[in-house]
Amino acid sequence: MTSIFDENGKIIPCTIIETGPCVVTQLKTEDVDGYSSVQLAYGEHKEKNAGQPMLGHVKKANTTPKRRFVEFDNDFSNELNLGDTVLVDAVFTEGDFVDVVGTSKGKGFQGVVKRHGFGGVGQSTHGQHNRQRHPGSIGAGSTPSRVFKGMRMAGRMGGERVKVQNLRVVKVDTAKNLLLLKGAVPGHKNSYVIIEK
Repeated sequence: MTSIFDENGKIIPCTIIETGPCVVTQLKTEDVDGYSSVQLAYGEHKEKNAGQPMLGHVKKANTTPKRRFVEFDNDFSNELNLGDTVLVDAVFTEGDFVDVVGTSKGKGFQGVVKRHGFGGVGQSTHGQHNRQRHPGSIGAGSTPSRVFKGMRMAGRMGGERVKVQNLRVVKVDTAKNLLLLKGAVPGHKNSYVIIEK
């Protein structure tokens, strides 16, 4: 993340995302596949580490092996052909609102206060010892004699697919294929995200 100043001198927190160049590796149609979409590939992959299925797939598009393949709805497929390169300025303009999908940072095993926002058991008075961040009761005794499914308890947190909606495009850098979005996006540094318009 970084920050830039707008024309009024206000500071805007931004996330810089490298968005290309992406190569069109497949165009799916209603006749052949049952639905229409366009598959874009991003990131270079060593040819010696790529399997034969991938090499055959990218050979049809006359390109090199790629790291990520993602399908998008076929809104602009009429303008695209197999092997075309999609650059950032062809899709995004300043002022657009986009959704970003990514895998959130993994937090490991966390307690109920951090994971679910519980308040803890209360003050450290009346003989309490070491109970401030504990969950408290998780259900009645004889009835129902069990813990209901979905009970909010401690456990692993993060590492899930997250979508952040309505992030404004602050700036588009066509020279370096960079996109500046206002706010934060899910994932760690250098992680892969999907940007939906």
